Amino acid sequence: MLFNSCASVPPVPPQALPELDVSVPSSWTAAHIPTGQVPVAWWDDFGAEGLSTIVETALAENYDLKAAAARLEQAAAASRIASGALEPSVQATYNDTRRKQNFVGLPIPGRENSVLSTISTNHSLSLDISWEIDLWNRLGADAQATLADFQSSAAVLRGAQLSIAGQTVKTWLVIAEAQQQVTLLRKVVKSFQESSAQVRDRFEAGIRPALDLRLALSNLANTEAALQQQLQQFDSGKRQLEVLLGRYAHAVIDIPPSLPLLTSTVPGGLPADLVARRPDLVAAERDVAAAAARLGVSRKELLPRITLTAATGSATNSLRSLINGDFNVWSLLGSIVAPLWQGGRLRAQISRAEARSVETLAIYANTALLAYAEVETALAAEQFLKEREHHLEISVSQAQAAERLADERYRAGLESYITVLDSQRSAANAEAELIAARRLRLENRVNLYLALGGGFEQLGSPFEL
Repeated sequence: MLFNSCASVPPVPPQALPELDVSVPSSWTAAHIPTGQVPVAWWDDFGAEGLSTIVETALAENYDLKAAAARLEQAAAASRIASGALEPSVQATYNDTRRKQNFVGLPIPGRENSVLSTISTNHSLSLDISWEIDLWNRLGADAQATLADFQSSAAVLRGAQLSIAGQTVKTWLVIAEAQQQVTLLRKVVKSFQESSAQVRDRFEAGIRPALDLRLALSNLANTEAALQQQLQQFDSGKRQLEVLLGRYAHAVIDIPPSLPLLTSTVPGGLPADLVARRPDLVAAERDVAAAAARLGVSRKELLPRITLTAATGSATNSLRSLINGDFNVWSLLGSIVAPLWQGGRLRAQISRAEARSVETLAIYANTALLAYAEVETALAAEQFLKEREHHLEISVSQAQAAERLADERYRAGLESYITVLDSQRSAANAEAELIAARRLRLENRVNLYLALGGGFEQLGSPFEL
C-alpha cells in the first residue's frame, strides 16, 4: 500500500498549449477594422432566416457526428479500462466437483473382475484478490496515455462538429447563390426573349438582316442552357444539404431567395491565442501528451513487476458446511518478475515510442503553423473580397447603363446588333459575378470562423472538454 501511494494518477490537462519554436503574433489588427464581437454561435452573425435551425439540425442529426460521438465513447471506455488496472482485482469463485475414483489392485472379496471404487463430492467457495504494485508508475503512465487519447477524441468530436457546421453553412450559401443566379437568369431569359421578338419583327419587316435574328436566337439559347446548368447546381446543392441534415435527399428544403448581406465586421485586435482553442490543435497536443506517456511506459517495461495475490474461502464435501469456519482455507503469494532477455523486443519498443513521440510533436507543430496560416489568409482575403465586391457593384451599374444605351442606339439605327449583344452579355455576366463574389465573401467569413475554432470571443481553456 505504501508503494502504491507513491504512484501518480492521470494528470489534469494543461491550461495552455505548448509553445512552438516559431514567431507568432500576439494579436491580429487592421486599421480599417473596428472593434466589436460576434456571438459564440457564429452562424447567427449572418442574420439569415432559418440558417440557425438548419445548422442546429445538422449538429443533432448528422450521421458522421453520431459516429464520432460513438468513437468518443470508445475512448472513454478505454480510459476507464486503463485506470482500472491501478486497482486490485477481486473475484469470487464457486466450484462444485463430483468425482469417481477406482482403486486398482484392491478386488472385492466374492466379486471377481470388479474393483473397489468411491464417489466423492466437493464444494468450494473462494474470494481471490490480485494486485500489481505500481512501484514505477508504469500503470499510472498508461492511464495517463489513455486519458490523453480520450481528450484527443473529445477534441476530434468538437472538430467534427465545427466542420459539419461549416459545411452546412457553406452548402446553404451555395444553394442560396444558385437560387439567386436562377432568378437572375430567368430575368435575363425573359429579356432576351423580348429582344429576340423585336429583332424578328424587324427582320420580317425587312428592316434588319437575318444575321441579327440568328445572333439574338443564339444568345437566347445560350442563356437558357446556362439556366439549366444553374438549376442542376441548385438541385444538387439541396440534396447535399439534406444528407448533412441526416435526411433522405429529396431536394425539398426551404432556402431564402437571395444571399444574406454581410453587415458585421471583424473586430480589431483579435488575440492570436484564439487559435489555441481549435479542436485539431488541441487534439494534436493531446496526441503529443499520449505519446510521451507511452514512451514512459515502454521504458518502465525494463523494470521488475511486483504482484500480490491472496485467496480465502471454504472447501467441504457437504454443501451445508460450506460457510462453516472449520473448513476455511487461504493462500498468500507475492511475486517479483524482472525481464532478463526478450530478444531486444523491449528496447525496440522504446525506440518505436521515441520515434512516435517525435512524430506527434512534428505533427503538432505543423498543425499550429497551418492554423496560423489559415487565420492570416482569411483575414487578408476579407479585405480583398470586400474591394472586389465594391468594384463589381460599379461594374454592374455601368454595364446596365451601357446595355440601355446600346439598345436605344440600335433602335435609332446608330449601332449594330452585335453591340447590343455584347452589352447584354456584359450586364448579365457582371451581375452574376457580383452574386458569386458576395457568396465568396460570406464563405471566407465562414473560413475565418473555422480557422479561429469558432467566434471571435475567447471561451476559456481549450481543454474544457
